[in-house]
Amino acid sequence: MAIPRITKVFAAVNIGSFRTSAMIAGLAETGDLVVLGSGHRASAGIKRGYVIDMVAATHCVRDAIERAEKMANASVQSVWIGCAGAGLVSTTARVEVDIGGRRIEQDDIEHLLITAREVIQPEGRQVLHAQPAHYTLDGAHGVPNPKGLHAERLAVDIHVMLADGAPIRNMKETVEQAHLRVEAVVGSPVATGHACLTPEEREIGVALVEFGAEVTTVSVYATGMLLGMQVIPFGSGDITDAISSAFGIRRYQAERLKCMSGSAIASPADHREMIPVNAPGDPEGAGPIARHADDKNRIPRAELISVITQQLGYITEEISKALKAMGFTGQRGQQVVLTGGGAQMPGLADFTQGALGRPVRIGSPPTMLGLPPGNATPSSSTLVGLLLYAAAEPVDIRAIGPSWRGDTEDRGFWAMLARIWRAIREYF
Repeated sequence: MAIPRITKVFAAVNIGSFRTSAMIAGLAETGDLVVLGSGHRASAGIKRGYVIDMVAATHCVRDAIERAEKMANASVQSVWIGCAGAGLVSTTARVEVDIGGRRIEQDDIEHLLITAREVIQPEGRQVLHAQPAHYTLDGAHGVPNPKGLHAERLAVDIHVMLADGAPIRNMKETVEQAHLRVEAVVGSPVATGHACLTPEEREIGVALVEFGAEVTTVSVYATGMLLGMQVIPFGSGDITDAISSAFGIRRYQAERLKCMSGSAIASPADHREMIPVNAPGDPEGAGPIARHADDKNRIPRAELISVITQQLGYITEEISKALKAMGFTGQRGQQVVLTGGGAQMPGLADFTQGALGRPVRIGSPPTMLGLPPGNATPSSSTLVGLLLYAAAEPVDIRAIGPSWRGDTEDRGFWAMLARIWRAIREYF
C-alpha cells in the first residue's frame, strides 16, 4: 500500500523509568496519521519518572531518536515529550460569561478563554497545559464548538495540568541537550487517554490506569474531560524486585522469569511445573542458585506466581484507594482501562477485575498505518498518544491572543463597534 503524501511531521519521546522510546509520524493529506519510524532503548538516569542523571538520560534520548530517524529516513528538530512523574496534578475550573441571547461569535469565545486564564491558580507550580474541555450553553453541557449558536450565558470547563517546576526543567533540559527543541511537555494521562479511550468512555466515565515500570498513574475521565489523577510510586519493576528478593537471584533473571513465565492468575498445574531460572544459552553457573530450586536450578511456577500476585495485591489496593479518593464509585465508577508495559502480564485484567470489583479491559493504541507490531501494545500507549495529541493541535488558553480587547485603545474601540454592529444585525 502506497503511503499518502505527508503534509506535516511530528515526533514524540517518552522517557520512562524502564525504556526511552521515540516515534516519528506524518500527517497525510487524507487526515490520517502515518507512523514513519520508531526507536527505543533501555532507560538510564531516570528513577520513578524523575531525571537523576542528565548525561545518561540525554544519551538515551539521543539514541532513541536517532534510531527513529534512521527508520523514517528523516531528521527532526522538535519533539513532544511525555511526563508521568514530577508531581503531576490535574484540576478543572469553570468560567461563565453573559451573552444576552445573541449569536456567539469568535470574539466571545476568545473573551471567555482569556477570562479563564485568570482563574488558573498554579500556587507556585508549573502549568503544563490549560485546555478548554467543553462548553456549556444555558445549562446544556458538552457543546464542542459554540460559534454561531445563540445563548443567554456561555460557560467553559478548563482542564489544567500542573507539575513541579524543577523536575520539568530537568526533563526539558535533558531533551534539549540531545539537540532537540521541546514543543510541549504533556502529562501522560492526557496522552494515554488519546490512545486508549473512546469518546464514549470519556463521556460516561472511565478510570485509566497506566501500569508503568516504577510509577502507576490513575486518572478518572467523565463528561468528556480528565477530572482528576493520582500517581502511585509503584510499578511492574517492584514485582521484579520482589521476585529477585524472594528467590535470591539477579534482577535480570527475575525480569526474565516475570516476562516469560509470570502470570496474575494461578492454575492447578503450576505446582507441577518447574521453570528454569537461567535462560537457554546462559554459561554454566551464571548467576546464583535460586532459593527452593532443584538441582537443575529450577523453581516451581506456583511459587513465582505467588510472589507476583502478592505484589499485585499491594498495587491494586493502592489503585482502589486512589479511585475512591477521586469519587470513582457507585454508578459513575464502572469501566477501568488498564494500560502501560505492566499491563501485558497474562491474566492481569482478570486479577484486577476481581480486586477492584469493576469490569477491566486492557487498553492498546489504535490501528495506524505504519505502526510496527512491537508498538501496537499497551507499553507504547503514551508514545502513540503523544503523536495523536500533537496532531489534534490542542488549544491552550495561554496562547490565545488578546484580539478581542486589542493592544491599543484604537483596536479596542473598533472591536467594540464590531460587537455593536453584530448586535444591531441580530436584533434589528
